Formats: sequence, structure tokens, C-alpha cells
Amino acid sequence: MFTVGMIGLGAMGQGMAKNLANAGFLTAIYNRTIEKAQTLGQELGVHVALSPEELAGQVNVICLCVSRDEDVLEVVHALTKTIQPNSVVIDMSTVSSHTAKQAAAILACHNVDFLDAPVSGGVEGAKTGKLAMMVGGSESVLKKVRPILESMATRIVHIGETGSGQATKAVNQIMGAGINQAVTEALAFAKAQNLPMEKIIDVISGGASGNWFLQHRGLNMTKGNYPAGFKVALHHKDLAICEQMGENVKIALPLTTQTRLDYEQLMADGFGDCDISALYHLKVK
Repeated sequence: MFTVGMIGLGAMGQGMAKNLANAGFLTAIYNRTIEKAQTLGQELGVHVALSPEELAGQVNVICLCVSRDEDVLEVVHALTKTIQPNSVVIDMSTVSSHTAKQAAAILACHNVDFLDAPVSGGVEGAKTGKLAMMVGGSESVLKKVRPILESMATRIVHIGETGSGQATKAVNQIMGAGINQAVTEALAFAKAQNLPMEKIIDVISGGASGNWFLQHRGLNMTKGNYPAGFKVALHHKDLAICEQMGENVKIALPLTTQTRLDYEQLMADGFGDCDISALYHLKVK
């Protein structure tokens, strides 16, 4: 029988935790900002742990969704103090392949399995349980915990060995940077042509150049609204990871680098907590 703990209750983590609870899996939650955990714990009727160590002693599957590589390793080290042998840790954060391999090695010393399982689909996907999940690690471990993951994701693909899930997420983040650049540049061009933006977005969304980002972010961005779905500061962090991974295999990522630099300008202008569609601001200002 699975007892699941969730660590990290940010914009993505909260949606995941709610879906885990709705499926009857969630036992305990932990968040660094305890007030957020207490509010959600009361809503979901689950235990609020005061530390990762406390949570690890109460469950046999732990899901992580935190922001940085350092955070993942810090949490993993904390878990080793109390985690039960034969437990499974599933990391849904976006970090480097190297960090995933480090985490797996640390946990293996305690007879604990590890999957790197980053996700795509944004806050909307986390809320509706319709994320896409790319998984690295043992296929047999994935098979065992798949019912848990299916409460959060509609597409779960085993990629390969540990770290390959994170490498696939890097592909996703690089592609996302290019789509952001293309959509924001095209819509800035449309605005300069004095075209009716709502009609432009509608007709192009239904054609060969249509895409999720244009359909879900286009109209808001043309009105100067950038409600956070995926924050500029987080994509900036992810693209820096992609660049480092690219350097390790000697592949240039010029579009990724340009997008990261654009995000730095946005962050300096106060848009770090806005959705990445705020890139439109740079194209039209």
C-alpha cells in the first residue's frame, strides 16, 4: 500500500498535491514556508510535517517539486536520516542530469529507489492532472509507482537511465525558449502592423503555426498582462542549466543564451515573477 508525501508546494506542487489527495494517495506534506503547508493541509485533511525528516518517517513514496539543484540535494540529504528502506523518491523538479544522478547515488546507499520525473504542462496541467512526465531511472520502479503518477499526469514516458528524464526536460525548456521568442516577436510585428490582435491569435492558432503558448498566453500578453504560469526567473534558472549541459557535450545553444539574457533584462525591470510571456514587453517597448 502506498503512503505518499509531497515536498514543495509552489504553484506546481500545490496542484500536484491536490490531485494526489483526490486519488487517495496523499498522507503528508511539507513546505519550507510552513503557513502555506498548514493552509493546504487543512484543506486536504492531511498531516503537515514540520521537516523533511518527519515526513520521510511516515510515508514510503516521496514526491519532490522544489526550485533549485541545491534544494533537491539538501532535501535528499535530510530524507536519508529517517527514510524507510525500499521507499521511492520521485523528483519532479527541474534540475540537471548530474544532480539527478547525485540524488540517486545518495539514496541508493540507504536502499531507496529514485526516479527523476520532471514535468511539462504548466500550472494549468498541474491543477487538472494533465501533465506530461518524462522519467529517468528503473522501469520496474516506474511500473510500481505509475498509479501514483497517473493522478498527476496523463502522459508518462520512461526515457531511460537516471538523469535522462532531466535531459529530456532540458530539451523541452530549450524548445520553450524558441517558441517564446517566435510568438512574442510575431505578435509584436502584428501589433506594429495595426492588425486586430484577437483575430490574429484566433486564426493563427488554428493553422500550421498554431501552438499551446500562442493559444493560452497570446491574448493576455498583447494586453500587457502576464499572470504567472511559468515564471521568468524559473525559466531563466532552467536555461542556465541547459547551457551548462550543452557545454558538457560541446553543443552551442545561441537561442537559449539569448533568451536567458532577455530574461535577465526582464528580471532587472521587475518582471521576474511574471509569466515568461512577459518577453513580449521587450519586443514592444
